[in-house]
Amino acid sequence: MRLDNKNVILTGAASGIGRALLDQFSGFSVRVMTADCDAAGLGEARAEGRAQIFPHPCDLCLPGAVDGLFEHALQAMGGVDLFIANAGFAYYEKLEQPDWQHIQRIFEVNVFSPIYALQKMRALNPNQSFKVVVTASAMSHLGVPGYALYSATKASLHRFAETYRFELEDPRSLALVYPIATRTAFFGSSPRAWPSQSAEQVARAMIRGIQRDQLEIYPSAVFRLFMYLPFLHRLEQTIEARRLRKWLENGL
Repeated sequence: MRLDNKNVILTGAASGIGRALLDQFSGFSVRVMTADCDAAGLGEARAEGRAQIFPHPCDLCLPGAVDGLFEHALQAMGGVDLFIANAGFAYYEKLEQPDWQHIQRIFEVNVFSPIYALQKMRALNPNQSFKVVVTASAMSHLGVPGYALYSATKASLHRFAETYRFELEDPRSLALVYPIATRTAFFGSSPRAWPSQSAEQVARAMIRGIQRDQLEIYPSAVFRLFMYLPFLHRLEQTIEARRLRKWLENGL
């Protein structure tokens, strides 16, 4: 996809990968509606250069919020060519007590919202090309101790995309991104998994992948090696299991 003169919705734009993407967009003549539940951070997220920005604070855990985001985008930009579903969050925990809302919340934001946005994009563009790019995770392929629910949401996105592309007129309309642990505030006080990379590295890989119409975008060459060497999977899980036990022993 050529990015110049495109209308874009970018969620999770206030920080981390979203903020880095906004910096990348400054080099293109694009109109970007930025969305995030962090209204203050969103107000600070500005792109220099040629990009035109339209901030829209919202919490994407409900379909009404996604509907409202599209309505504002249509009013401000006239259409949407590219939707980047980057919003999401993680729990780092030992999953024990039954808590329906705890489970529901992460699936609403990480899974329901991007799938619903894809359906909206398909309905909005019945006779023209469009693209939806979803930030998944390396954990779509590799379960990391401490992230059972988060890994489940990302694995759900991976399997959905793999299957749903058969229903699309152009499979390139849906792309998934598989970052490894990214050096941002995303994981809060929890220990960051290894290996890691910067948000800027991920954002650059995403822009290249969009331009090349890639179905799957892997920003880390190290992780691509992991995928072909199963013993590295087991080593990573062993290391992270020890890290989780230490974290729990310290009462964090």
